Amino acid sequence: MKRFNEFIKQLSLTQQLFALIFFFVTFFAVFFFVYVNGSVNNAIKEQIFKSLDDTQSTLISANATLDAYSNASNIENYPVMIKNGDTPILIAPAEKNIDTNSREWEQIRNDLLKVMRGNLEKYHGIFKNASNDLDSYYSVLRITDKQYLISKTYSDNMDKLENVLVNSVVYITVIVVGFFFIVLMMWVITLIHPLNQIRNYIERVKLGKDAELHVNRKDEIGELADALVSMRDELLRQEKTKEEMIHNISHDLKTPIATIKSYGESIKDGIYPYDTLEKSVDVIIENADRLEAKVHSLLFMNRVEYLISQDCEGISSNMQEIVETVVQNTKFIKPEITIQTDLEEVWFDGLAEPWRVAVENILENALRYAKTTINIHLSEEEGLTIANDGPCMDEDRIKVLFKPYEKGQGGKFGLGLSIVSKVVNANHYEVCGENTADGVIFRINKPKTETKKGR
Repeated sequence: MKRFNEFIKQLSLTQQLFALIFFFVTFFAVFFFVYVNGSVNNAIKEQIFKSLDDTQSTLISANATLDAYSNASNIENYPVMIKNGDTPILIAPAEKNIDTNSREWEQIRNDLLKVMRGNLEKYHGIFKNASNDLDSYYSVLRITDKQYLISKTYSDNMDKLENVLVNSVVYITVIVVGFFFIVLMMWVITLIHPLNQIRNYIERVKLGKDAELHVNRKDEIGELADALVSMRDELLRQEKTKEEMIHNISHDLKTPIATIKSYGESIKDGIYPYDTLEKSVDVIIENADRLEAKVHSLLFMNRVEYLISQDCEGISSNMQEIVETVVQNTKFIKPEITIQTDLEEVWFDGLAEPWRVAVENILENALRYAKTTINIHLSEEEGLTIANDGPCMDEDRIKVLFKPYEKGQGGKFGLGLSIVSKVVNANHYEVCGENTADGVIFRINKPKTETKKGR
């Protein structure tokens, strides 16, 4: 089965269509010759025997003469009288030259005896190759215990009827298959054309050329085309934003580097830009810290992919301990900001290090914008929330809050919240930022799954 699936995958849609048509025609041919043809033959046999029975009933009910018996359509009728015990006497018209010693009449005579001795009302029989390769169909009917009627006809009529029925079935089948083929072909064409458009679009995008894709469809192919166009637009936007970020990061890095270099050269020459050696060295250390923070963000952005890709199944982290550690390490950044905590012992799926960085980045963001207070709440029901009383965010800013390379307030580029998003999503949690009446709040929680109630 696996090899068959692999073989099918190698075929184009057109080849799959022709394979489907071939399978359908083959299946129908087998079905026709095995089942339909046999059913047609049985139906025709029943029709012939019914015709024989109807003829016999008509002749008997009308008390027909011998001439009427001989002139009944294309059916031969032979009255039989029983005399001298069980000896049947065949009454045949004078113009009929019957060889009663032939194998055909021997079989008919034996069946007549079956009707007589078995007390049967009627018997149907077939004799193969009776005349000119034609089969004879006959019916033996009991009229009285002393009178019987034998009616027979040949398969020439059956062959004609069979040919008519078979030809009708074949013609109908050809029409249906043809119509089915045309409809399928048109359907496949409607699939192939937009798929070719999508392929050409992807090829042009891959080569970096301008490309447009217009697929006027509302089905899955149309949704795929729209998703590809949307993905390309998003990639272009991210690429542009990334270039701007690199330019700004280069500028941000160049400033502290230039400051460190100039201060170092001045100190080397015995000149202290900030009056004293100690103050001048403090400026160098401050700019080195700025460089370290920026480099740390860039390195962790690359390292976070490795951290979250580790096999963390069955690993949980104590978020209470992580939050307490992060608060303890960061509360001295802005001692004028009050950090209030309400923490329960809650365990989150995943490694502790990525979660620590995620909490650290959210808290640093809150410290950057908070006016006086930051509230941190951790519980099993609500997850982790970090709220600050800083200014509310614009709605446009909220939409792209966790996307990488986005420009924040003040025109600065940051990677902190995009790192948060990567960590949270990798561990199958959700993160969002919202405006509140008092400022801004960030929430991290486990998505709630709907459970069906049992009856």
